[in-house]
Amino acid sequence: MSNPPLRRLKPRVFSGVQPTNALHIGNYLGAIRRWVLEQDLKENFYCVVDMHAITVPQDPTTLHRKTRELAALYIACGLDPQKCVIFVQSHVRAHAECCWILNCITPLGWLERMTQYKSKAAAQESVLTGLLDYPVLMASDILLYDADEVPVGEDQKQHVELTRDIAQRFNMLFGDTFVVPAPIIPQSGARIRGFDDPSKKMSKSDAANRGHAVLLTDSPDEIRRTIKRAVTDTGREIVFSEAPEKLGVNNLLEIYELLTQQSRPEIEAHFTGKGYGALKGEVAEVVVEGLRPIRERFNALMTEPGELDRILDDGAARAAAVAEPKVQEIKRRVGFVVR
Repeated sequence: MSNPPLRRLKPRVFSGVQPTNALHIGNYLGAIRRWVLEQDLKENFYCVVDMHAITVPQDPTTLHRKTRELAALYIACGLDPQKCVIFVQSHVRAHAECCWILNCITPLGWLERMTQYKSKAAAQESVLTGLLDYPVLMASDILLYDADEVPVGEDQKQHVELTRDIAQRFNMLFGDTFVVPAPIIPQSGARIRGFDDPSKKMSKSDAANRGHAVLLTDSPDEIRRTIKRAVTDTGREIVFSEAPEKLGVNNLLEIYELLTQQSRPEIEAHFTGKGYGALKGEVAEVVVEGLRPIRERFNALMTEPGELDRILDDGAARAAAVAEPKVQEIKRRVGFVVR
């Protein structure tokens, strides 16, 4: 017997981020700030996916610390735990249970064709099973919450498409159970580039290279040092331009634009006759002030961990209230004796 279509006043969104690298200003301006502005418009589940992180070897102490830091940064950036469900993946056991069941209906060939798996496996002498199975766990994360939308970059779109295939296969085998989610790839918004190489998008995986990115937790002096070293060009004109030789200057101007909310003509007029040193200095101060409230809130949460613990406990309970009934339904569908 098929389930009736789900009717919601707001679309439900699931987003998961690994706690393996520090968040940087590109993450904030390109995605998180938009999430904050839209958190009243959608029903949001933001998950720190620590189970995904261990698909490659991790230092346990570092993983523990970074998991808490990522959750604290979500909150410090403005995600309201009263409006969003913020939780740690391993705190909701339904994710692992659902993953095993979905493993048993997912053809191996579907996983072996995943582009990210092939590229990561080629760089390792020994490939862990979890790396191959990563997309099925991701599918479980999404399908447990009947998510309508999954905001992802182009590099994760293939995984959401696999999630859709798994959902449709399960629905065909056992009856309508899962919402088939849509990948949401932002068509607009900031695409902040690396300060050390403005031809490339700023990346979490490269953020450990000092000079590549401003981290959300950087001190004012660290921010100033990074932006002072930003690659520009041999010219002098400070204007918005997508010309290859102006990407570094354009990157600095876009950051200034996003944080000051000034118009492009106003910004270009402001910097007329000034040099790149002045541009970098002013951008650095705008970034320092723009990130100050985030850094202060983050430090408060990490210094007094009781509040963060309460938020994560509440988030896990709210997530489990959705995920646990769903995994029970999945068990009944496949014929398990559900107690």
